[in-house]
Amino acid sequence: MITLYDYELSGNCYKIRLLMSILGLDYTVVPVDFYPGREHKSDWFLAINPLGQLPVIDDDGLVLRDAQAILVYLAAKYDAGNSWYPRENADLLGEIGQWMAFADSITATASAARLHDALFYDLDAEAARAGAHRLFRILDEHLWFGEQEGRDWLCSAAHPTVADIACFPYVMLSEEGGISRQDYPAIRRWCDRVKRIKGFTVMSGVFPAGPAKAA
Repeated sequence: MITLYDYELSGNCYKIRLLMSILGLDYTVVPVDFYPGREHKSDWFLAINPLGQLPVIDDDGLVLRDAQAILVYLAAKYDAGNSWYPRENADLLGEIGQWMAFADSITATASAARLHDALFYDLDAEAARAGAHRLFRILDEHLWFGEQEGRDWLCSAAHPTVADIACFPYVMLSEEGGISRQDYPAIRRWCDRVKRIKGFTVMSGVFPAGPAKAA
């Protein structure tokens, strides 16, 4: 049984819950009071993850930290269809790795602005928001050109991958950090497509997809 050390309001924890829901995996949750309790810096949690970061999973004794690494592990081990992390497609794996690194940059900017505004962290919010908008312009352009070529997802596959799951949460939560998505229509359409994946689940601040528009 997988155990997830989890904070409900964390976008990085949410991406793990989201993939496990999509894959239909059973798991148990150990809540970690990130704010205001700062339990992720407590002795008991540092014994599990010396970096003091969430999420962490324990899968029958295998302890893994880092959201992107956990996504790769879960998809590689539990996706019977081999589509979320297609292990034998080197080109696609390269694309996935590229966009998962991009997801880390989104975390460093959009998530940082959210930490400042919602959880009162002492951060340079204006610099974080400016960095997020720079990334969102790149992402929106990539998605727009992909749509012109008939591609719905971040990578060249005809289906979503863990790269989409990695990038989605802090894009969707960006407005909680004062980062509007109004000027990024391709991002908004992509977010709607992610919300329509079978097994999609929500978190606080991330809502279900609205009714599909008639053709």
